[in-house]
Amino acid sequence: QSRRHAYFLHLLGLRSIVVAVNKMDAVDFGAERFAEVESDIRDYLAELGITPSHVVPVSARDGDNIVTRSERSAWYGGPTVTEALDAIELPEDDAEAPLRVPVQDIYHFDDRRIIAGRIESGALAVGDELLFSPSNKRARLTRIDTWPEGGAPESAKAGQSVGLILDEQIFIERGEVISHVTNPPLESNVFRGHVFWLGREPLAAGKQYKLKLGTFEAPVEVQSIDRIIDIDDLAMTDSASGDAAIERNGVGDVVMRSRAMLALDEFASNRRSGRFVLVDGYDIAGGGIISMRGYPDQRDLITDKTSNLFAVDKGVSTELRQQRNAHKGGVVWFTGLSGSGKTTIALEAERQLFQKGYQVYVLDGDNVRGGLNANLSFSPEDRAENIRRVGEVAALFADAGFVVLSAFISPYRADRVRAREAAERYPSGAFHEVYVKAALEVCEGRDPKGLYKKARAGEIPDFTGISAPYEAPEEQELVIETGAMSEEQSVAALISYIDKHFAVDKS
Repeated sequence: QSRRHAYFLHLLGLRSIVVAVNKMDAVDFGAERFAEVESDIRDYLAELGITPSHVVPVSARDGDNIVTRSERSAWYGGPTVTEALDAIELPEDDAEAPLRVPVQDIYHFDDRRIIAGRIESGALAVGDELLFSPSNKRARLTRIDTWPEGGAPESAKAGQSVGLILDEQIFIERGEVISHVTNPPLESNVFRGHVFWLGREPLAAGKQYKLKLGTFEAPVEVQSIDRIIDIDDLAMTDSASGDAAIERNGVGDVVMRSRAMLALDEFASNRRSGRFVLVDGYDIAGGGIISMRGYPDQRDLITDKTSNLFAVDKGVSTELRQQRNAHKGGVVWFTGLSGSGKTTIALEAERQLFQKGYQVYVLDGDNVRGGLNANLSFSPEDRAENIRRVGEVAALFADAGFVVLSAFISPYRADRVRAREAAERYPSGAFHEVYVKAALEVCEGRDPKGLYKKARAGEIPDFTGISAPYEAPEEQELVIETGAMSEEQSVAALISYIDKHFAVDKS
């Protein structure tokens, strides 16, 4: 039980800890026994990265070493429990952290709309431009009302409950997070959670729960359980199997996915807004802290910064292009691990389709990152931006009547959804997701460019399948299992699919 409590403190990010060893009267306040227990405690906490300021021998029933020193432990020279607690240094002032105000409610008085909430971190002042996430709406603060003291101060800081009046009446809802424009929370529909589970039923992949994130609530699904941690010896079960589950009082690392966009912070950057609670039915079933390791901030990907744009009529219609080409245009989007065979299949299919008279072109990392995306790195955010740009280019090619073979790992489902939406904005609107499926060990065994070897050696950070996630498709149009099919069979399957779905109805 003590180990479980200690791990729970670790999970909450607490670092200032005083340990009281109770019931010392049961061993006659034996110094040797206390030394053994203290050594075990310090060793376990050290593995969690925690160093207790003091370990105090006590008898809670008799009050020994709680407030006053005990004559029964004359060998102990440290402080009492209250003295040790009083000596703990206060943490950094939350007012110095980025501004975070979860919206509690919106009240209507006369012609005023007052946005109520508690400032969890940071500070704000009249005149500040505020950003509301995840709606990404902006407005300027014109007045602050506070409770219970009342009045209209010029500023407020962490710990205060405030009512905010804006310069315009934008529509927002409970659960949005207020921040400054310059340091907003992340936006994503997927995140990693380090979870402590208290539910009656085990936490399992595929199950849905209610997520509570500040004042925001949304249904989430456990996409995967990546690790299960044994609290007793801190042993970790990596890459937990699909039927793995976290039992009651267990701890693990999971990936959670929501249909709604979430405004969140990593716990490492903001301990106030980096925590969450999971509800199963009507019961609080677990809690945890947020990590975005391997996943991008999607804010820039979903924020439209354009203005004064107007639709332009086409000089050549989609129908005329189809008649000229004798086939429809569209995007064939390959996704799969590095080494699964995406580019190999795409290039051979391009050659054969061209010989059959198709207007066809391959987009892959080599021809896109050399120019259009030469300014992007391989960080999660830049990889997402890489795929966003490719999706838009592929959509334009398809609208021009081409069959576009897009061969990218594209590890995130959200990015592939955006690529589909880009294609569907145009009249041709055809998007076909092809999962080039091969097990990690098969891809690593091929390793034509030696990338897996470098990733295993730590020379390539954020490498998909090794140190960064890959989210397999759930509703793809075609699966090509290159671990079981030859290159010729794989290409034949693709061309057969394209002939069937890109043919023009001549009736």
